[in-house]
This record gives sequence, structure tokens and C-alpha cells, in this order.
Amino acid sequence: MSHMNYKEIYQEWLENDSLGKDIKSDLEAIKGDESEIQDRFYKTLEFGTAGLRGKLGAGTNRMNTYMVGKAAQALANTIIDHGPEAIARGIAVSYDVRYQSKEFAELTCSIMAANGIKSYIYKGIRPTPMCSYAIRALGCVSGVMVTASHNPQAYNGYKAYWKEGSQILDDIADQIANHMDAITDYQQIRQIPFEEALASGLASYIDESIEEAYKKEVLGLTINDTNIDKSVRVVYTPLNGVGNLPVREVLRRRGFENVYVVPEQEMPDPDFTTVGYPNPEVPKAFAYSESLGKSVDADILLATDPDCDRVALEVKDSKGEYIFLNGNKIGALLSYYIFSQRCALGNLPHHPVLVKSIVTGDLSKVIADKYNIETVETLTGFKNICGKANEYDISKDKTYLFGYEESIGFCYGTFVRDKDAVSASMMVVEMTAYYKERGQTLLDVLQTIYDEFGYYNERQFSLELEGAEGQERISRIMEDFRQDPILQVGEMRLENSIDFKDGYKDFPKQNCLKYYFNEGSWYALRPSGTEPKIKCYLYTIGCTEADSLSKLNAIESACRAKMNSTK
Repeated sequence: MSHMNYKEIYQEWLENDSLGKDIKSDLEAIKGDESEIQDRFYKTLEFGTAGLRGKLGAGTNRMNTYMVGKAAQALANTIIDHGPEAIARGIAVSYDVRYQSKEFAELTCSIMAANGIKSYIYKGIRPTPMCSYAIRALGCVSGVMVTASHNPQAYNGYKAYWKEGSQILDDIADQIANHMDAITDYQQIRQIPFEEALASGLASYIDESIEEAYKKEVLGLTINDTNIDKSVRVVYTPLNGVGNLPVREVLRRRGFENVYVVPEQEMPDPDFTTVGYPNPEVPKAFAYSESLGKSVDADILLATDPDCDRVALEVKDSKGEYIFLNGNKIGALLSYYIFSQRCALGNLPHHPVLVKSIVTGDLSKVIADKYNIETVETLTGFKNICGKANEYDISKDKTYLFGYEESIGFCYGTFVRDKDAVSASMMVVEMTAYYKERGQTLLDVLQTIYDEFGYYNERQFSLELEGAEGQERISRIMEDFRQDPILQVGEMRLENSIDFKDGYKDFPKQNCLKYYFNEGSWYALRPSGTEPKIKCYLYTIGCTEADSLSKLNAIESACRAKMNSTK
């Protein structure tokens, strides 16, 4: 879609009576607002491996019933392409607390039914991992989770899964995108009313037994249950998302009684009034948790994001203050706990594998090495991490044990093929209780890890660049680093670089750059796949904490200066 004709497309939408009253009134409201019209129509939301994600509203660059309808019809056409068996298997559908999430989920079922495809939908909001689980448990060919994860309240999204229960890879995404491009008129989207789909049996609610089976699988991940301090005190916030009931129930069934939920953030709220940007990776998301934590003397604070696939952690220090641990540190702690405990118990599986992304730190790898666990790296995105579990199902030569990304996504076990904050929350609480029984906090354990394996440190920063101009600047920054990389920072000299856009090993091509210094530190850059920003990941290793920190500061200032000089 060229910049030339966004006005014509706006006019076309304005005159199209089949788009519905809500879309029409939204379009009327922006009449004469040139920049708003351009932003809504200068491009079309593209269906990628993360599905669709965008702001809610009328327009081709927005999430609305027409764009979601196109995506659902394109998914239906793709399933039909895969033949009668795929059609018979049907799809699982789930949704989060956001505006229009339920509407988009029911619309998906309506469209599937009109195409002769069965759909199974949860009766109410559910976490993303439960969508992945339902696909596998019900033997579906595909699944849809309506969510924009941790984006601000103005956004929604549409995540697609395939039969293994993991997010679609490039081949299926391309098939769906091609079908979506071919839909040029609302009349090409086949649908019947949702109530009619239910009455016909082509849509049905997912039975509670599926949910119970999922929770039993989570409880089955337990490593230690009797030799741990179950009086551990936990503050938990679902950040007004879907995590409240499942996380609390799993912890209760494990016997953790001292779980305190942040009252202001307990109930679903599509406006995320208490936090604005409901991303638990941002320490200020813990503001309410910290005050409750101090009043109940909590050992740890847990926060799950709105669709409950990612979990963040703060740990009480010796002064009673709460220290935020990023995804790399949580991943290293979980790796250390899972690997050391299962090794001691003698119940590691055949050829166990740790899977992590190329922008995740290396501390977990050196821990895995100690326990003879192989580390496999993938491109970013849990579709790639859990893609390894799918591969090992077929090859049988290795066993997926644990996978994670620095962006607080963790998956222990294989019954879910996506990030799972319900199981990760349980494992973090179990780990905390195990070490508390032995007189240690997680900060003590982290220090033990550093003493043994080295002072690994990390930081991430990003530049947010909205709209068409922002996208162009992100491209220029990537190109500038490609053509003219930073050769030296202090004593650290550039030794090696990888451009994943050129293809690396057997990885699909991805717009990501990675630069290694001679003493083991490195940094990476990539545009976000879901938000209008460019991300920079910094990793250092030092002989002391101060050494690793000064290296971090030096690399960050060099990268920021270079990014800011690219206009």
C-alpha cells in the first residue's frame, strides 16, 4: 500500500456500508485529521509469526472487526488448504481482558463455523499458555489467542498457533498472509452469528476438565515439596490481567498459604488504570506490590503480564528493600535450581537441553555445562524456543528440559509450547521456599552463582520511534551499525560479528546484529517485532561486579551515542 493512496482507502472505507456502525462512526470522528488518517491507512497490519498486533480503531493499520475478520478468514482458508483432516480437528480459541478481546474471539468462532471448521472456546478470560495447552489436549490443528500481551490499553492482538501448540512459524504465517492479501472485500469473509455457531455444534465451550488437566500438569512439575519452607511470604499481582485465579489456585494447591494479592490490581481492568503500561519488565509496575510487600514482610514479589505468559520478580534484601531481577537473572536462578536439583535427585531426562534465544545471556549456559546439559540457541521468539521441543518430539535424540528468553518468558516442561507464567510462578515460589529452608534468599543464591561462574551482567535499553518516520529511522540505525560498527570500547576490541539477516547456521533470516568483544562481552540490536522500537541488549562478564558494571556503562554510552547520531 503506497503513501499516495491512503486518502482513497479512507474514503473507500467511509463509503462501505458493510463495515459496521462502530467502524463508520470512528471514521467520521477523524474526518479532516490528516495525520491520524495517514497513520491509520498508510499501511496494512501484516500477519507475521506473532500474528497481528496494533492499536484498536478503524483503519487498515488498526485492530478492528474487519482486520480481525480478514485474519480469521485467512486462517480458515489455510486450514482448508491442509485438507479434510485439518478441518475436522478444528481450532482452540482464548482471549484476555482487553477491549474487544471477547468480541474478536467470538468473531473467530463465527467465521470458522461458516467455513465448516469446528472451534473450541474458553468460557471467559484465560492465560495464553492455556490456549497452547488446549490445542494439544483437544488435538486441534490450530489455535488463536486474542491478546496484545503487555502493550498499553489502546492495543490488541491476534496470536495464531499450529497443531503442536506453539506459535506459527514462517511457512504457515506466509500462507495466512497470502490468503489475507487476497481478501479485498468484506463479502469474502464468511460468518454466521456466534449463537448460531454454538447451536449448530460447530462452536463449543472448552470443558472444565481441560483446565483441570492443565493445572495437574503444572503441579506435576514439582521438584521438591516436603523439604521446603512453605511459610514463604509472596506478594502477587496479575496487573489487572488474567493471571489472578490460575496462579493463586496452583500456589494454594501446593500448600503456599501466605500469598497476598495486590487488591488494586486483582480484578480484570482493560484500562490497566493502576499501571498504564502493564509490562512487568518495567520496575515501576511493582509500585503497589512493594508497599504491600513491606506491610506483610514478603520474601518475594511476583508480577505476571496481562495474558499471564511472562513473570517478573523482586526479592527482599537484607535491608528490607525489594530488588528487581531481570529475565536473565531469573532464568539463571531457575536453571541453577532445576539443573542442580534434578541432577542430585538423579532424574534428569535423556540428553537434556536448555534452549535460549540469541539475545539472552550466557550465565545459564555455563551453569548447564556444569551439569552436562546441552545449550541450544534460537532466534528470538518462543515459537523458535518451543520449536525445538517440537523437533525433539520427532527426532527423539534430545529432550527439551527448560527454555527461556531475557524478556521474562519461561517454559519448564513440554505440555505447553509457549511461555507460561503460571508454571514459572510456581517454580519461582518453590525455589524461594527451598532456599529459605536453608537460610538463603534468592539474592544469596545469585551471589553463590557469581562466585562460582563469574560476574555476568546485562542491561537492555530501547528507542521508541512511532509511525512511518520512526520505522524509517529504525532502518537507518540498523544500517549504520551494519556498515560502520563500533570497533573499540575502552580496552574491549571488536572481535566478531554476526548479521542474522544474511542467514546464520540453519536459522531463518532475521534483522538482528550481534557484536562480540575480545574478552567475552557482547551486544545485540534488533527492531522489536511487536512494538515501534529498536532494542539494544548489552552483556558483560567481569572479574568483579564493579568491573562488569563499568563495562556495561561504557558499551551503553557508545551504543546510545551512535544511535542518537543517526537521524
